[in-house]
Amino acid sequence: MKQSEYHSVSKPVVSADDTQPRHDMHNRWPRAESVDDFRNNLKAVRQRIQEACQRSGRSADGVRLLPVSKTMDEAHIRLACQAGCDFLGENKVQEAWHKSQAMSDLVDLKWSVIGHLQTNKAKLVAKFATEFQALDSLHTAEALDRRLQAEGRSLDVFIQINTSHEPSKYGLHPDDAELFLRQLTPYSALRVKGLMTLAEFTQDATRVRECFVRLRTLRDRLCECAPLGIIPSHLSMGMSGDFEIAIEEGATVVRVGQAIFGARSLPDDYFWPAQ
Repeated sequence: MKQSEYHSVSKPVVSADDTQPRHDMHNRWPRAESVDDFRNNLKAVRQRIQEACQRSGRSADGVRLLPVSKTMDEAHIRLACQAGCDFLGENKVQEAWHKSQAMSDLVDLKWSVIGHLQTNKAKLVAKFATEFQALDSLHTAEALDRRLQAEGRSLDVFIQINTSHEPSKYGLHPDDAELFLRQLTPYSALRVKGLMTLAEFTQDATRVRECFVRLRTLRDRLCECAPLGIIPSHLSMGMSGDFEIAIEEGATVVRVGQAIFGARSLPDDYFWPAQ
């Protein structure tokens, strides 16, 4: 990739070091129970996005909000869709598949799989998903590409990077990302859009920010040396409690669940089981 091409998608980042995580609200966000609740929550989240962009000299148009509907029932998801959600993130593939089938009448609704994928579930992702944000294995890449080719479809993918270096988290070590990117070139049904990470879950803003800086720095390097036709320019990073810091460090996609839908009834290890 030519350097001039990359600069057309990269923006300077000006951090606001006093921004603090809001993890104290984890599992305490109020549940949205009506279309108005969802509209108000979406408005509040978008205002936070706007303010974070203003602090960092960015345009809010450069940040995509991905509402995360994992564990939420069909009735609540339909309320969210009435409030304006048309692209939803889900962790569990089978759960997302069943929801996509139950709500197939919502023809404009798209689905992003954002959680770890077992290879034997690739056939489901290939059938319905628009996006997969947790690619970290060549076995998964091969299985997805094969299934997508059979379906006559392609899929936007993000490479998951473990920027916190926590053994409990999935994702590639940053040092392995360049080789992995080059190994993806044979899989023509996979459209590499960028990188994804989960920051360390802590109230220490410095440690959270360091995770996002690592991903941005890696993205910048990979975009200079990526194989022809692959431009991993997007950064999916930041959730309900830390997406403002992520935006200050260059996030182009933020994955927000509880601040929109409210606290969930299932424990965290349902979504992030120990490896």
